[in-house]
Amino acid sequence: MLKEFKDFVMRGNVIDMAVGIIIGAAFGTIIKSLVADVIMPPIGLLLGGVDFTNLFTVLQPGTPGAPYATLVDAQTAGAVTINYGVFINSLVSFLIVGFAMFLLIKGINSLNKKEELAEEEPTTKECPFCKLEIAIEATRCPHCTSDLSK
Repeated sequence: MLKEFKDFVMRGNVIDMAVGIIIGAAFGTIIKSLVADVIMPPIGLLLGGVDFTNLFTVLQPGTPGAPYATLVDAQTAGAVTINYGVFINSLVSFLIVGFAMFLLIKGINSLNKKEELAEEEPTTKECPFCKLEIAIEATRCPHCTSDLSK
């Protein structure tokens, strides 16, 4: 059983998947920081100094009661809240990750398409005189001996 597990883990696909998960987790951390620390502050400033992480609705106040200045204050008081500001940050993060993945996949597909086009270049052509297939570099047909360099 240990040998089977080792064979499974050492497969290329499993190792590739593990590397992808680790890179994805690191990428997620970077995107979270990008959204929270770079993108949302200017958007909040444009909207009149709004901090999206502190946008919430109190469903049931805790002790001490509402109003709460920040989400942390509400959570510390034990209030039940709907944290729609955190959701907006998460949504922006998701859109950025989705767009980055779109660009990555588009780039990979573009590279694959170029490789396919390079592979599909013809290696033969038809002689205009005898209509038989000849090498694309030929300057004289080996079948009818016609001059093709004209």
